[in-house]
Amino acid sequence: MPVDEPPPAGGTRARLELQAIRALLDAQRRRVTRYAERYGPPAPDAVPRAPESVVDHPPTGQEVLDALPVAALLLAPVFGEDGEVRDVVLLARNATARADADSRFPGEALPPWTGPVSLFERVPSLAATAIPRMLADAHRTGVPQQSDTVEWLVNARTGPVRVSAEVRIAPCGHHFLLTWEPGGRLSMAAAAQQLVRTCWAEWNLADDGIQPSRGFRQVLGLPEHVPVPSLSDLAAATTPDCLSTLYQTLYDVLLRKRVTQCELRFRGSERIFRMVAEPVRIVPGGLVWALRAVLTDVTTDRRRREATQRAERHARREHERAEAVAEIAGVLRDAVLPHFQDELDSYGLEAAAVYRPDAPGAGVGGDWYKARGLPDGRLLLALGDARGHGLDAVTLMAKLRYALAGLAYTSESVERLTEWLNEVACADARESTATAIVARYHPERALLRWTCAGHPRPVLLRDGRAAQLPAPAGGPGLTLGVLPGTSYQASETKLERGDIVLMYSDGLTERRPADPDQDALRFLRAAESCFRESAPNPGNARLQDYVERLVARMDGHHRTDDATLLALRRP
Repeated sequence: MPVDEPPPAGGTRARLELQAIRALLDAQRRRVTRYAERYGPPAPDAVPRAPESVVDHPPTGQEVLDALPVAALLLAPVFGEDGEVRDVVLLARNATARADADSRFPGEALPPWTGPVSLFERVPSLAATAIPRMLADAHRTGVPQQSDTVEWLVNARTGPVRVSAEVRIAPCGHHFLLTWEPGGRLSMAAAAQQLVRTCWAEWNLADDGIQPSRGFRQVLGLPEHVPVPSLSDLAAATTPDCLSTLYQTLYDVLLRKRVTQCELRFRGSERIFRMVAEPVRIVPGGLVWALRAVLTDVTTDRRRREATQRAERHARREHERAEAVAEIAGVLRDAVLPHFQDELDSYGLEAAAVYRPDAPGAGVGGDWYKARGLPDGRLLLALGDARGHGLDAVTLMAKLRYALAGLAYTSESVERLTEWLNEVACADARESTATAIVARYHPERALLRWTCAGHPRPVLLRDGRAAQLPAPAGGPGLTLGVLPGTSYQASETKLERGDIVLMYSDGLTERRPADPDQDALRFLRAAESCFRESAPNPGNARLQDYVERLVARMDGHHRTDDATLLALRRP
């Protein structure tokens, strides 16, 4: 977010609005200044002097340590012949440090305190942390050293105890003062701001003093060396179309004393921020002396909403003109293909999927997949391929997918669901055929029950070895939509920890001339090769990376159909 650029040239209205914002801020500054001059601090003669007894009896070093609100240790350096710090002696602890040790390490977790002792002998694991380097830097530079998070282990009777703290080491005469705050609260707050893309700050209207949150610069995209912008700087960096709403927000906060919000865009950036601001008053009901605001990056939500609105307008125009059938089919496909990430965690599964449309053809096809939780606690999983391309294939795909989603709530077996799905395909007015794998996962038994309707059988990847799952009794079932009244058999697969099940459409493996056995063999080899190159660690993102590499390995100019790969892993 640039804060040092002038408003865009030629933007007369923008310059006037920016001047109005600055005038509003200047007027409020004058009000706060007059208030401070009227109700300022008392004259020096009115300030009472400290009693002589207080001046003559300063506190002891231990009393000063105990008065600190954070845990503190007083350390004495031990120097080597080269003048470098070789060790440090723990001379004293304050009351907060003693209370922290008693709460974290009850009983005999630490040796009893008997007086000065080497810090690294008392807690040996500290030697492997950043603390020795911080001590050396503090001694060499004379400047306090700060570390966001330092972690070490203490062996207690109940097992090792992990300690995570924000540590500060400051020179203190010929000694060092080591202080820490447990839990890494500041670093966790900064990380939380990054996760939710939210920051906050309080702007003092009298002197432009700013108190930002720790992650303020990172969320707004400001380099560390750039000062936090004042309200005037913020207005100067705002795009012209947002200046009027920013003025209204400042007016409502400063003069009407209301909590209000607006959306801001900054010049040179595509990001959008929602700013929620409130007044900070000198006394209840009195003058507003500061503005406190929370800024949230809403770019993704806004872009998604705008993209959805644009897609809807585009689809309406295409329907009205009855043109570009392939684009309409693409909108329909986006509406029915799930985009799940961690929705299957509650079932003890990780999932990833890749879909590649038929680029040489209409750009869309009949591939589909489904993953939905059922009322009985089981999970419906399916992958299919409606034959053909374009709108007809997508229409059949959507019909079968939604039909299966509704039928699955009957709690009938997968055999029965497949039979019903076949009847739906047979009842279609046009010649409609499709292949499918229909499965139900039983998380309490880690059991996958599945049927095959003319579709390539799933592949099980276990310990880096890939193999097709055995076909149900009697072999794979008939393709959907060929013959009414067809029955199907199910096969059962017990999933072990780390097992990956791969369901795919034949567009991923098929070559011309077609040889299903060779196609399947190429897929098995590619699955094993990609696993050996980089075995996917736990997590949906790692599994997604694996399936994308596998699809890239199988894909090429030879492909004449859309291709889909669905991966399930029991982590």
